[in-house]
Amino acid sequence: MPEAEAPSTNGRVPPATRADDALARPGALPLSSEDFAEQFGENILRTLDLGTWRLGSDLDHEYRRIEHEVREAERFETAQEKKTRDILLPRLATLEGMPKHAGLHNAALDDLVAVQNGLLFNGSVEACHGAVQVHDTLPLTIYQLGISLVSYRGDQGTWGQRLFRRDLRQKGVEIDELMDFLERRARRDASARPPGGDHLGELVQKAILEYGKRAILLHRSQSAWLMGQGNPVTYELLTGGSNLDLMVRATEVLRGLIEKRQKFVFVGSEPHDRLRITIGQALRPLEYAIIDTLDQQLDSWLHQERFKMGVSRELLWDDETLTPAQWIPRFIKQVASQVVVGVFRPTLLSPPRLFYAHVDHSQIAAHIALADSMLREQGTPLLLEMARHVCDSVFGDSLDALAESAYAAAGAHNRYFGGQSQRLR
Repeated sequence: MPEAEAPSTNGRVPPATRADDALARPGALPLSSEDFAEQFGENILRTLDLGTWRLGSDLDHEYRRIEHEVREAERFETAQEKKTRDILLPRLATLEGMPKHAGLHNAALDDLVAVQNGLLFNGSVEACHGAVQVHDTLPLTIYQLGISLVSYRGDQGTWGQRLFRRDLRQKGVEIDELMDFLERRARRDASARPPGGDHLGELVQKAILEYGKRAILLHRSQSAWLMGQGNPVTYELLTGGSNLDLMVRATEVLRGLIEKRQKFVFVGSEPHDRLRITIGQALRPLEYAIIDTLDQQLDSWLHQERFKMGVSRELLWDDETLTPAQWIPRFIKQVASQVVVGVFRPTLLSPPRLFYAHVDHSQIAAHIALADSMLREQGTPLLLEMARHVCDSVFGDSLDALAESAYAAAGAHNRYFGGQSQRLR
């Protein structure tokens, strides 16, 4: 695996963002009727005209129409795939601003077997999985966070955390608050929010769980290589779920993972933006392509105004004092720029998947992702699946059983059945 010369910083592949993410962000650009017509081949007013809608469903007609559209799409996709392989993939490594090792690579089967025997099967790679279970009742909401760490040599440990949210005992919803909300809503006041909104619940389920998984990898794993799921730097971690203390602690853990440990690979799902889909679909089994750095993706998140107003604390980045508003841009520029983004295809039947790795270790990281994912027909890492099973077996539905017993012991078993229990991830 030859070393590529370090590139310059200009002219990199433009970052692509998911359309649904863009629409969900405040201030997103409106979708014009011209955009709609370009994508769907008809004017949006015609689509809205009920005269063009069919009564019932003519299955024969619908099948013939769908079959025609699928054939046309497949014909286009095949031609696009050939152009991508013939023109785009060979040029990836030569574009200005691309990261080290950018471009298309083919992993030799012998190399993957060596990675399996020399790193995976001897326990030199540990994977982490986490899940949160919620037991929600009016007087009490319980969040149970469970995280597992495993290698092919066995279970390396599980960690759990429970949080008890005492809404009614600490701050009930007053009648005045309800009346104020209803009056604001009647005036169509954009600032009207229901009292008792569940922002804290989202904080626990997203930011704290993601922090816990990365902190366990960093501080509890003794293996040479670390494996995680998804993007190593999620939006919730980067912003701390709007909590300054969590933002600082989370980015400190990410700095330790990226700047110090370095030997990690995070495996994501199928790519969602068109650039990465196009490159990924052009890959053949046991191929991968390194196409970007993570800072380019995260730059699109800098529009957010968190910690710019009403926060006067000073934070210490190494020996330099920063304001909270300077912290996230510094992290993106200095830390996220060290993470490369790539796509790989482990098997013939599996879709292409994203992976993230440190720029200096991306070649081995890609081989680890391929070597582990080729063990499953679905093309997802077997080690991550093992971590999920361990997490499920240890934590499972234990929260429901414990809560049900506790309510019964308190003589209020009917309250429990009025609650809502939910398992996430």
